[in-house]
Amino acid sequence: MAPASPSARSAASADPSAGTRPRNRKQLIVDAAGQVFSERGYHKASMEEVAAGVGITAAALYRHFPNKYALFAECAHVMVDGLVAALDEVPAEASLTDVLTEITRVTIAHRASGGVYRWEARYLNREDRRRLGVKFGRLVERVDEAVQREHPLPDERLRAMAALGAIGSITMHHTSIAQRRAEDLLLASALRVAVTDPAVGRLSARPVELPARPVPRTRRAEILAASIPLFARDGFANVTNGQIAEAVGLTPSALYRHYPGKIDVLAAACLQAAGLLSQGVERNLRDVTDPHDAVVALAATYVAYCFEHTELNSVAEAEFVGLPTDLRQPLVLAQREHIAVWEQQLRLVRPELDPRQARVLVHAGFGVVVEAGRRLRWRDSPDHRAAVTALVTGALGL
Repeated sequence: MAPASPSARSAASADPSAGTRPRNRKQLIVDAAGQVFSERGYHKASMEEVAAGVGITAAALYRHFPNKYALFAECAHVMVDGLVAALDEVPAEASLTDVLTEITRVTIAHRASGGVYRWEARYLNREDRRRLGVKFGRLVERVDEAVQREHPLPDERLRAMAALGAIGSITMHHTSIAQRRAEDLLLASALRVAVTDPAVGRLSARPVELPARPVPRTRRAEILAASIPLFARDGFANVTNGQIAEAVGLTPSALYRHYPGKIDVLAAACLQAAGLLSQGVERNLRDVTDPHDAVVALAATYVAYCFEHTELNSVAEAEFVGLPTDLRQPLVLAQREHIAVWEQQLRLVRPELDPRQARVLVHAGFGVVVEAGRRLRWRDSPDHRAAVTALVTGALGL
């Protein structure tokens, strides 16, 4: 065989996909794509970005996945598949600690791409959502069985889902922490959640004062109020200006007199969410001096806010990544300020924690609220708020 010409060798070296393909290229693609989808959202992510992250051409990427949706669906399933496979290796009568240890290990291993399941999975088609729900149900069942065997208190399924929420929270933030430290911290947090009796919270519930739900008194405010349930139900990218305009009795072109674009409506929703939460924290910490009481008040306030403003909060959490940098920056600052309040008070209660550990635990508490709220279908009642607050304080190790 004749040797390759210089021009052929040059073309091969210019193409990152040429040469020997790594055996795990498909897995590398899925890992890179999961991170892009988690950080930028499904609709803003591109196949070119994913290909660049792997160091291959877009054409090489399409040899593995025919389109962006196929890659996205693979990413949404990959962490849950890993969890199911890991638990299949754990004996049926294994301890709760052993079950949660495996879940924690796999979740942290898929930290960069795990956020796809939490929010972006709403863009999956009905069949993929159904399959994903079945798989997640198997995980909950395994945890539920172990909880019932070892800690037969009321609300086993609620505690199982809340424990999974504490572990899964690591996929929703970027706090830098060593893998082993994260595993130890989240495993301990999830175990505490699993053994927390939600009834304790119902017996010791404290009143929470939240700012009143905003009443739209201007056309601009009406547009915002009408957009939030649409974004929550269908996802920001799937809602049209026509739908928003119809909801408030305007023509689509008339929206531009109040907002430059749909993205500005989303930014206003996120700012409203941040403002309501900040006001709630300020009111409920006003006369609290004891750090322990302050953390409980923070937990109760956050839980009440999530139940009171479920649609608004879900929009702010799920769609935040889609905002351009200039619109996102005020929200980033508000989030950091909110978490800093938690971190400071928690470290006063638990001085053995360093700032990163405290931050990870705060996010674990947020994860508990997400999964426990989903289990309760966000049906608002004093008992539900108190039960979830007790699970959050359990996650924090109070």
